[in-house]
Amino acid sequence: MTEFYRKMLSDDDDDDTPAKCRQRRRRRIEMRRLSSISASGTAALSSQRIREDIHAESSGCAPERKRLRTVEAAAGDFPETTSMCTFSADEAGPTAGEPNAALTNGPVFGTMSISGRSREMEDAVSVRRSLCRPDINLKRPVHFFAVYDGHGGPHVAALCREKMHVFVEEELMRVNCTEDSDCEIGSSNSQEGEQEQSWRRVMKRSFERMDEVAMSTCACGNVGYQCGCHPMEVALGGSTAVVALLTPEHIVVANCGDSRAVLCRGGKAIPLSFDHKPDRSDELARIEAAGGRVIFVNGARVEGILAMSRAIGDKYLKPVVTSEPEITFTKREPEDECLILASDGLWDVLSSELACEVARECLKESNGATAAAAAALNLNAGPNKEDEGSETLYPSRSVLAAALLTRLALGRKSSDNISVIVVDLKKS
Repeated sequence: MTEFYRKMLSDDDDDDTPAKCRQRRRRRIEMRRLSSISASGTAALSSQRIREDIHAESSGCAPERKRLRTVEAAAGDFPETTSMCTFSADEAGPTAGEPNAALTNGPVFGTMSISGRSREMEDAVSVRRSLCRPDINLKRPVHFFAVYDGHGGPHVAALCREKMHVFVEEELMRVNCTEDSDCEIGSSNSQEGEQEQSWRRVMKRSFERMDEVAMSTCACGNVGYQCGCHPMEVALGGSTAVVALLTPEHIVVANCGDSRAVLCRGGKAIPLSFDHKPDRSDELARIEAAGGRVIFVNGARVEGILAMSRAIGDKYLKPVVTSEPEITFTKREPEDECLILASDGLWDVLSSELACEVARECLKESNGATAAAAAALNLNAGPNKEDEGSETLYPSRSVLAAALLTRLALGRKSSDNISVIVVDLKKS
């Protein structure tokens, strides 16, 4: 018996020898390398391999490639998972011989979404490169980016992640141009104005359809009242939505709630959306005209409940809380550097100017500090200093920018979920 016990001890000791530990570290590093290679499109890993990577390296974050639900398995969507921290890099571009490769090769971007100090993850992120090629964009690809911040549960934000891009694509493809001149950009002021109105109608209708679905879907996932849940389960819950459509000439942003989109242009922060807070003068007037009240309970709240004046869902507060988005139509300029979309978990503690300054520095050409910064930014206690190739944790500078912004928000004691998308417009 004593001999058997000694044998067991000797086996355990062998498993924990420095050589064994180094081998395990090397395997983890190799798995990270393969993940980053897949992110840049030069290789592909199966979803099972990626899931094994995530579970094998529980102390870090791994790039996400495929949802467990097959309905959202299409390339380009990066929802949050049950892990505390996820980040994503750009998807594969076109093949070298593809027509209009320069236009098809979508923007380089990075995302990060974490639960932070909140107990429940209610944020959702969605990215769809080359969503569609509508007539209104001269058959060129439209790229879709969105951040959703749920409240009263995660189900409305998750529903927006699954449905919003579908509605936007359908509405865009319904816009038919009878003649080429109808879609000509900048040919005249009147035609440019008509084109802008078409984009606005598309986004407004998409938000309307999304709101209708959200108000008829129960938290359990069933549509209508046939699930046996209490009727209030359908009425409760909502989400903000900030959606950006990127084209070669314009950035179209539709916002509903207090998530935000900011354009960094020539070192300056240009707001592309405006937070819908109940104490904003125009929003306060609209709420009161609809028969509602703004009560100050831990800040301004609609009826003392909701801290934003517009949202998708929230059936019990209609029509005071509306889902109609505010839409900005911005012409792209050569000095545009990056686009940042984020939930209020970031904006509550970081100004738009600081966020742009940080993102600009991260997106600059590498000066040798990028790898060191990436190694230090793992939010869940990154790899040992002895690990080689730690820079592959962040396959692009856009991912590094999203990670650093998230880290700064955490350092400034953000108490909410934090979701960030950084789009590198210089490489778009």
